[in-house]
Parts: sequence; C-alpha cells; structure tokens
Amino acid sequence: MNEQQPEVQGLSYQDVYTGMKERNVKGSTAKLASAHVTIAGAGGLGSNIAIALTRIGVGHLILIDFDTVELSNSNRQQFKLSQLDVPKVVALKQNLQEFNPFIEIKTIQEKVTHDNVKAFFAQADIICEAFDNPAAKAMLLDAATEFYPNKPLVMGTGMAGIHSSNTITTKHPRPNLYLTGDGTSKGVEGLMAPRVMICAGHEANMITRLILGKTTV
Repeated sequence: MNEQQPEVQGLSYQDVYTGMKERNVKGSTAKLASAHVTIAGAGGLGSNIAIALTRIGVGHLILIDFDTVELSNSNRQQFKLSQLDVPKVVALKQNLQEFNPFIEIKTIQEKVTHDNVKAFFAQADIICEAFDNPAAKAMLLDAATEFYPNKPLVMGTGMAGIHSSNTITTKHPRPNLYLTGDGTSKGVEGLMAPRVMICAGHEANMITRLILGKTTV
C-alpha cells in the first residue's frame, strides 16, 4: 500500500510547492532552493529579510540572534504579541515555517563574536548582516573579511527616522561587500517599520540577485 502523501491546508505538497513558485521569476526556482544564506540578527532587518527570502523559496537559512522578543520590537519586527519573551530565532522560525514549509531553517541562539564567526558562517553562500549595533556591524565586517573574503557580505546601515524612502540605496564599495541604507541616520532618531522594511528589502533583493548570478547593484 502506498503511503499517503502529506498535505498542506488540504492540498498536496506538490500542488502547494508548484503554486507558490508560479509567480517567481522564470528560471529562478532551482538556484533559490539550493542557496544557503546566514542572517546575523533576527530583529527589524533580519526578520523582514528572512520573510522575503522564505517567501521566494531560498532553500537553506541559518538565523542567529541571542535576544528574546519584547514589546518595543513590535513597531518594526515581524513577531506576534503571543511570542513575547520567546527567543527571536525560535519565534521567527515558527513564523517562517507557516509561510513556506519547504525550506530548511536552522537557528543559533548566541551572540556573534569574532571568535565564532568562522564556525557560524561556514555553510553560508552569502552572509547577511542585520544588527542594530554599529560595533557589532564593524566586528562582523572585519571577521568576515578575515575568514571569508570570497563570500558576499550584505549589510545595512542607516534606516532610522522618517526621512525620504529615496535616500535608502544599495552600494557596492568593494568586491563582495554590499551596503544598503542611507548611511547617515542613527537609531537614536527612532526605528519604525516603513524605513526599516525598505532597507531590509534592499538587502533581500541584493541577496536574491547574488543567488541568481547578478553581482552589480
């Protein structure tokens, strides 16, 4: 007797998988499905980037964050009130699996330091920085350059306040380094969903381009 095929929302896995890819760019599915992206930070940038990559079918994600969900996150981060005090990587994985059950998601609930960068990012085809701390951003840039100079690193810098959307851009200052954001606004202005999501969209789009072989901005 043949085993019964699993279902998603009453539909066969194959029908759901095919239907979810129907509007993707032609020829992108296989490359996206085989890609490995490691996201450092699961807050405002990281949660939005992870959702974008999950929805288009990036097949292998590693989420790294040491923090838990708190009320102040709710104005820009993709968590639910029911997930308060849950580790961010755990809560984000739960949400992502509801969006797309076909991808592999690994979590690391630890703080990224220079000493663990080599181990944490070993599987990554692309490294995504999504911290809110400038010192942490600088540390990851230095460590990734040291340990993985040939891996693309996509970073965000400057997405605070309510400035024009058009000041957020993607730059390519040196080989394998891509910077998104306005480059000037500081978190002390306040961080809210619209501009954070725009910057996250730039990061996710650059990661998608890199997976599909597009290295220019």
